[in-house]
Amino acid sequence: MSTLVVESRFADPDRAYRALIEAHRGLSDEDSATLNSRLVLILANHIGDHAVLQDAIALAKQSMAATDAATE
Repeated sequence: MSTLVVESRFADPDRAYRALIEAHRGLSDEDSATLNSRLVLILANHIGDHAVLQDAIALAKQSMAATDAATE
């Protein structure tokens, strides 16, 4: 069984971030949400491990909660 890797594995993390941002350039909000959904499903399939996927979901939710708490 695999574990969720949370350290950056990109040689150039800024380049990866820019690629994600650029993928959304010119898209409507709806098309952007569709792209995000498709990308998540493709990457979830690539992971192929339900436990790792669950860990990633939990981490994303915790991150959102922490952000929400910081802005209140």
